[in-house]
Amino acid sequence: MPKTQRQDPLKGLYKMSSDFQLVKLENNKRVVSENFADILADWQPGKECFLFVTPHDDDAILGGGLMLDMALANNIPVYILCVTDGSAGYCTLEEKENIIEVRAKETYDCYEAMGVPTDNIVWMGFPDGQLSQYLGRREAKSGDPSPIQGYTGLVNSFVFNLRKIQPTRVFLPTNADLHPDHRATHSELLISLFHAMGGIWPELGPSLPKLPSVYELGVYCDFPEPPQIQLKSTPERLESKVNGILKFVSQTQIAALIENVRKSGPYEYYRDLQFALYSPDTYHERFAEK
Repeated sequence: MPKTQRQDPLKGLYKMSSDFQLVKLENNKRVVSENFADILADWQPGKECFLFVTPHDDDAILGGGLMLDMALANNIPVYILCVTDGSAGYCTLEEKENIIEVRAKETYDCYEAMGVPTDNIVWMGFPDGQLSQYLGRREAKSGDPSPIQGYTGLVNSFVFNLRKIQPTRVFLPTNADLHPDHRATHSELLISLFHAMGGIWPELGPSLPKLPSVYELGVYCDFPEPPQIQLKSTPERLESKVNGILKFVSQTQIAALIENVRKSGPYEYYRDLQFALYSPDTYHERFAEK
């Protein structure tokens, strides 16, 4: 079960929910609110837990830093699940041998500065840029990454972490992103939600009691379909997000992304996948005789 989020009382006074405004477009209606419960479907007071699945350690704050900030401001537990180890992210030859350690430190510096507890930053540890080699679930061999209960693979690790954290909301980069690690993360996470709901592989923990809501965020590329949710914040909150991104000092190419974040202002957009498991009765009415 998720650990209770501990908030600094002074920090709680600073983080006022009025710093955030959510807008949802649905059925030709525009709903505006400062409260999650009015915008995010099936809100569960006192039970909410947000999981940001980030293929690379900086993706979550680039695309979802304001959402992460708003969740913490409302005392909602936030977890960061880092899929890759950052090993392909070196920008100088001198960093090549220790970039994994460098990126790990930068990740903790970033998300802890935003208010995420250290214990809520979780590493899956798969090789950066090689996720296509670790699809599914298979018996682990010597040297395989992220062995859990004798198995490895993205699905094995996702199911284990989903059951352990038990999130009510999952945020991850859109599958339209060009980076193959982003696409592999997207597809493997969705099928893992299906498995995590069932009784398969009991050694990975008890089944999820309820299917989490799934939201896409943008990092490199546009959404495959228009997002339905806008999050607007303040310039001060935007600077907190930017300062978090700047913790990734080793990533010299991130400057262009920061410029885009600043230029766009304190806004983020989310696509509600409305992810649901198949049920034929969903379509009965569509074919009913009028």
